[in-house]
Amino acid sequence: MNSISAIGKYLDQPILTAKVNRYVPLALSVGAASILANKVRKTPNNEDKKKNAIKNTVILGSTALSAISAPYIASKLTGRKMPFKLSAVKEQNKKLVDSFIKTNPNTDLKNVLEKSKSKLLSLKDIFTLFNKEKDFANKLIPPPDNIQAKDIFKEIGYLSIYGAVPVIGGILGGVAADKITEENWKKRVSNKVNEGMYQYLANIFMCNIGAGAALGILENMNIKSKAARCIGMIGGIILTGVIGGSKIANYIANKVVNPVICKNKDIKEQRTPELLDISLHADDIATVSLLSGLKWIEPALPLLYSISGYRAGIGYRNNL
Repeated sequence: MNSISAIGKYLDQPILTAKVNRYVPLALSVGAASILANKVRKTPNNEDKKKNAIKNTVILGSTALSAISAPYIASKLTGRKMPFKLSAVKEQNKKLVDSFIKTNPNTDLKNVLEKSKSKLLSLKDIFTLFNKEKDFANKLIPPPDNIQAKDIFKEIGYLSIYGAVPVIGGILGGVAADKITEENWKKRVSNKVNEGMYQYLANIFMCNIGAGAALGILENMNIKSKAARCIGMIGGIILTGVIGGSKIANYIANKVVNPVICKNKDIKEQRTPELLDISLHADDIATVSLLSGLKWIEPALPLLYSISGYRAGIGYRNNL
């Protein structure tokens, strides 16, 4: 086993995935509180501070709750199993280890095995375990499976619903916040819908479509190399998401949302990508990883998608 493989196995430990999943709500809460405090601190007078505090509390709360519930909603709608909870992973590891020790009482790996029941294994432990007991190690830390063509659309559906929930939550929170704090709140609705559509199409949905389409092509060409699959999916993401998603979002905004919601056909706007929008494509790493069969990054998706949800909630339209 080489160093890269060992790092991959370290990240694929079910206990690590379960631990990340467990602490995501706390991370979202801390992040939301930090944003709220910063927004209020930068507001000049007390009256505006109060309004800003109420508005951001509603938006951030709605976005965070939506992001936390997103994997459960997406799993329910697509029939996909949720990742095991930490207690269940520990119980499963205990059964595997106890069964192995029972049939191999003289093993010299007892210390490593006992540790694996409830704790993360170090890189050194990973090396030792896989070099001496590879078959058992693959039961304890299952290898990632290449997703087959028949499963691609199910995974895309899961990820797309997953990403939609925080964005919808952000929009609803933003509208509610404006209704509480602003007299002309209806005029602000279109910005939230348009921004939410931009975030979803350009940063989430179309990227998933591009990655899935590229993976389907590679699957039909019988290309199994993980490196080739990753490069192909990144290419698909760039073509359909980064380039195509923003164009589609702007088209729908100007042809549907503005005339229907704003009742103003003269409004023409072009939401252009910015540095933060480009950085939001970090969630595409998750898409590529999941479609490549790697699961360790999945619990962090609520953190990534909540940024899009918050921007939708405040109705950000470049510098408008």
